[in-house]
Amino acid sequence: MFDQFLWFTARGSGIVSLLLVTASVCFGLLTVGRFWHETWPRFFNLEMHRRISLLAIVFNLVHITTAVLDPFAKLGWSAAIVPLASAYRPLPVALGVVSMYLFIALIITGLLRAHMPQGLWRAIHWTSYAMWPLALAHSFLAGSDAGSLWMLAIGGFSLGAVGACLLFRVSFWDQNRDRLEDVVLTSSWEDATRRGRVR
Repeated sequence: MFDQFLWFTARGSGIVSLLLVTASVCFGLLTVGRFWHETWPRFFNLEMHRRISLLAIVFNLVHITTAVLDPFAKLGWSAAIVPLASAYRPLPVALGVVSMYLFIALIITGLLRAHMPQGLWRAIHWTSYAMWPLALAHSFLAGSDAGSLWMLAIGGFSLGAVGACLLFRVSFWDQNRDRLEDVVLTSSWEDATRRGRVR
């Protein structure tokens, strides 16, 4: 019974983590694309991007811990930390490990952004375009239910959501690029109200 609990928790937390990472990427793209509406202030995108990213880390930790403890997979902690060290589906698991490291780097640099050069921060955040596909590939290649209808629906939804947000960003990138610094500075409700830029 406990073994089944570990398996379901590992798989469930992995799926939730994927959906949260997908949402984080979407909000990040909307922030850079300068999406806003009278009922959807611009700072909301960045605040949601940050909070969802931190929540995704929590579910990712649950996913890793329960997957390591699951006696069926028999991963071991080394497989969860070192790429290709897993005896169970080494390449798919390695994709998840690399994705995890990239995501942690994004979270840390996001929290330290005020103390980093803008160019360095932007260069590190470009890795999100590799992190998310790796996480998606890991979800489909490492799991035992990748061919199920509900999992295919989750994958299709994730691809569609990120694709739509990426298209929005590309479409509005040139005409809004000069306002990037202004949008990034308006990063919280307090900053937005203090600067009078809630719109």
